Amino acid sequence: MSGRSGEERGPAGRVYAPDFLTELFRNPLDPGYSDAAAAARRRPPGRAPGWRGASARVVSLVVTVALGFLFAVAYRQTAAAEPERGKTRAGLVQQIRERAGETDRLSDRADQLREEVSRQRAAALGGSQAARLRDLEAGTGLGRVHGDGVVVRLADPVQDKDAVTGVGAGPAQVLYTDLQRVANDLWGAGAEAVAINGQRLTATSTIRSAGEAILVDFRPVTGPYEVSAIGPDSMARRFRDSRAALLMREVAETTGVSFGVREAEDLTLPAAPEPQLRYAKPSVSPSPSVSGAGRSAGPGPSGPGVSSSPSGGGR
Repeated sequence: MSGRSGEERGPAGRVYAPDFLTELFRNPLDPGYSDAAAAARRRPPGRAPGWRGASARVVSLVVTVALGFLFAVAYRQTAAAEPERGKTRAGLVQQIRERAGETDRLSDRADQLREEVSRQRAAALGGSQAARLRDLEAGTGLGRVHGDGVVVRLADPVQDKDAVTGVGAGPAQVLYTDLQRVANDLWGAGAEAVAINGQRLTATSTIRSAGEAILVDFRPVTGPYEVSAIGPDSMARRFRDSRAALLMREVAETTGVSFGVREAEDLTLPAAPEPQLRYAKPSVSPSPSVSGAGRSAGPGPSGPGVSSSPSGGGR
């Protein structure tokens, strides 16, 4: 073998260069690693690897200090604004409670005035006409009614709270369309009067949703929802066999929504608010009659026991 590394000398002084595989197995380490290791050994102890490494450490330190300063300022601002937000929230809650109390007082006053008007009107009309007017009011939802009937109860399932946000993450809730189906099928089963959580339904009533809230005649109702209906004895059986009851039983089994139907005695359903009269026409007959006045007020049931769909007409 010759003195030069990697060369082999054969007969007659010929030189043969080693092939690639032989050289790879002989020297597996890349020459660059050897040069870097040799440079590290030649560097004096304690000397920095270079200006690039030092500048990188300085930049990292500056960025860390800047981020810490920003986080500290944001925390101080958040902590300083928290009392003001708490005061604003408390003020809004107080205003809501005051408005709700005022609304309840006005509603009670309106009921008292309505009863007084009914007494004065009955005294002015006489026996037969007053009785017919009460029947018409009961059928159209403008009068309070008593009787036996059915109560359909729907409730949202128990939802698990998220550990971080505290927001419910359970199955679906009761939808406004569920209340629509139940109310419509109660009318179809023979109901003469229907109310949802005390809100009486008429021929022009609407059941809507606004965000996550359910509105009945633009008034919010909250769960559990009770749809009360007064009607004949066969109403409960006919409603249990209706499409709405079958669908809600299936929904209750799959999503956990609570659904139940029970018969109730001596139910009392309140009267619906007086409708706003936008226009009126004089009666065709020479003498005004109660039935003519009822027709001029707008579409609706003509007497007790007539089924109507409060939510279907407003879709």
